Amino acid sequence: LPRRPRRSQAEQTFCNSPCGITDQFVCACGEAGHALLIDCRPPYATESVPLSDPRIALVVADSNVKPQLSGSEYPDRVQQCKDACAAMQAAGHSEVRHLRDATLSMLETVARSHALPEATVRRARHGISEDQRTLQAKEALKASDYAQVGRLMFASHASLRDDYRVSSPELDALVEIARGVPGVHGSRLTGGGFGGCTVTLLSRSAVPALLAAFEAEYPKRAGGRTASVFV
Repeated sequence: LPRRPRRSQAEQTFCNSPCGITDQFVCACGEAGHALLIDCRPPYATESVPLSDPRIALVVADSNVKPQLSGSEYPDRVQQCKDACAAMQAAGHSEVRHLRDATLSMLETVARSHALPEATVRRARHGISEDQRTLQAKEALKASDYAQVGRLMFASHASLRDDYRVSSPELDALVEIARGVPGVHGSRLTGGGFGGCTVTLLSRSAVPALLAAFEAEYPKRAGGRTASVFV
């Protein structure tokens, strides 16, 4: 296990990118037919969650928009989340070392008492709520409650778009196109955002309709650009 965090540390130190450990852990611990739940606090526990129901499918749609980053987008968000944690600690919540230790009500109270900047509150609200959604999605997958997983995916995208502010018009278009296809359970951006891909959970029988919708609708909303789609 220690080598995987070191791989992330290499990106942070030598590439100056404050990335996490998700990519490295999926490569090292991913299991076919399963989603991987990662605890990003040492000792970095993982849990494989079954995702092999033949009735469902995952579709990845590449917006074919390369993320356009000035260099400060990720560091700014990391710092804003740290600032929110520090404010909650200063307010007497010494247990809040990371956003996973906080609650939304705790954040709301401290935001008022410490006059936190709106952007800081939004970034922290995403982090706290996303942790909650992730744990809820794990339980829903175990119960084969794909409608609930889908609702959580749509909520996640809305939070990434509105609070964490890492979506793009093209990613939003792909998610909204997917939302309109019968049989789609949920869709959201995946990866670092600012371009890149979406992932959609849907009934396998709905895959042809989704592919047709992407082909017909995405160019209209993306200036003629087409999406690359993988099932």
